[in-house]
Amino acid sequence: MKLHTVQEKSMKRFLIPLALFLGALSLSGCNSSSSDDPVPGPDPTSELRVLHASPDAPKVNVLAGGVAVLEGVDYKIGSGYLTVPAGTLTAAVDGILPGDDTATVIGPVNLDLQSGTRYTVVAFGEVAAIEPLVVTVPVETIGANETRVQVLHAAPAAPEVDVFVVEPGISDPTGRLPLGTFDQKEILGPVTVDAGEYRILVTLAGDTGVVFDSGPVTLPGSADLLLAAVNNTAAGSAPISLVAMDGAGSFEILDTNTPANVRVVHASADAPAVDVVVNDDFLNPLVPGLAFPEATAYVAPPPGEYNVKVVAAGIPPVIDVDVTLEAGERYTVIAVGLALGGTPGIEPLVLVDDPRSVATEAKVRLVHASTLAGEVDIYVTAPGASLDTSTPAFTAVPFKTDTGYVSLREGTYDVSVTQTGSTIPAIGPVPLNLEAGGVYVAIARDSAGPNFPLGLITLDDLAP
Repeated sequence: MKLHTVQEKSMKRFLIPLALFLGALSLSGCNSSSSDDPVPGPDPTSELRVLHASPDAPKVNVLAGGVAVLEGVDYKIGSGYLTVPAGTLTAAVDGILPGDDTATVIGPVNLDLQSGTRYTVVAFGEVAAIEPLVVTVPVETIGANETRVQVLHAAPAAPEVDVFVVEPGISDPTGRLPLGTFDQKEILGPVTVDAGEYRILVTLAGDTGVVFDSGPVTLPGSADLLLAAVNNTAAGSAPISLVAMDGAGSFEILDTNTPANVRVVHASADAPAVDVVVNDDFLNPLVPGLAFPEATAYVAPPPGEYNVKVVAAGIPPVIDVDVTLEAGERYTVIAVGLALGGTPGIEPLVLVDDPRSVATEAKVRLVHASTLAGEVDIYVTAPGASLDTSTPAFTAVPFKTDTGYVSLREGTYDVSVTQTGSTIPAIGPVPLNLEAGGVYVAIARDSAGPNFPLGLITLDDLAP
């Protein structure tokens, strides 16, 4: 069993035909010509791509000539190159707000695209001060045994730093080859190096202590790379990660010491307090004495393969599962079901978390972990609103499922959980005061005893 899902590592590409895209560019004034031209030659072209590097911004749409050509671009995602006519391109970036409303966060700006040049437009900075950075490099053929590299400081939380490359296995500072010192919005390179395996090290300017170590990274032959240092939003203490753009898309390079993050929730109402034991180390449980309905903070084990057992005094393990923890991922593992012979039996419900704060929205996740409730409807309403005249936000939600992260506007809401088709709350109404930038998780659970109502286990910014 793997405790992760395949995360989206590429944005939605063209959602309109290429002809429509080129038509939009023509409308914005690119490459105009007269019908009296005798025999036109090939139109001069440029190459253009974009990178979302604003750490607290929502997903964005990228517009050219007023037409959305890239949609739903998330943080740390970069596009491949788009071949566009040289000339003036009117571009803009719209942030996607709750309810699918949008607000322009960059532009419209006119980009003067020169023939034979590659452009990367980077959305830089936090939402309150977001701005475009434009990185250029000439179109050139890179040798089969060479790699051309640029490095961009696009991390608004990081100060001036030194960047080095070393051969894998070298840790002595005297063996480091300096690429240079740069601050926010500055660029090192382009520099052409031999293709092969390297480590990329980052230190604070003038210091020798490494704050980022890429581990072994292969720079392939004929590649033209942009490495953008961005604020790290994965697990671990490294202040930055690197987004590598290779012309076709992007991928993230984490610090080589990046752990996984795991927290455990006891949502099995008939189970006693339990220990969570990793790799049969019963003398040193990862989580000792966790009682219903408690939750732990995140712990940070190294990534890898693990056997996990959930045990209570006097009974065999109630959960025994092999798991894979991925570097940088955050997981919530919920013990759900009934432990002492009931139906459904106890088992782990594993969620992959995304606690990145977004300045323009509250992120809310609701999880159904109650064996008693059956399928449920979930209402998110204005305070005091009658469920009889309200429409549920989610209908027929089965046991062991969740809503995912839902974007809501800042404000106060009532959350109510009913059996499907009913307007009589089984849980709630629970008032929630949601703030922009907050992350809120609530887990519907069974009652703590025969005379108690169903309830919620709250995490993140709802944590008690």
